[in-house]
Amino acid sequence: MGGKPIKHRFQSLNEIPATTRESNAMSKDLLERGLRFVGPTICYAFMQAVGMVNDHTIKCFRYDTV
Repeated sequence: MGGKPIKHRFQSLNEIPATTRESNAMSKDLLERGLRFVGPTICYAFMQAVGMVNDHTIKCFRYDTV
């Protein structure tokens, strides 16, 4: 990710995906390392929670701040 969060430009909440290529890759790597219950949706939720991706809609007051 180059040390910066991925900043999406979603217009509405319906556009926010449940998984991405990055979360699929993270899930696959963690499963290969023996972890369980780390599917791509769980990994994407983790990425959102820790700030790896900015999924605020562009109309949200937090979009520019995050």
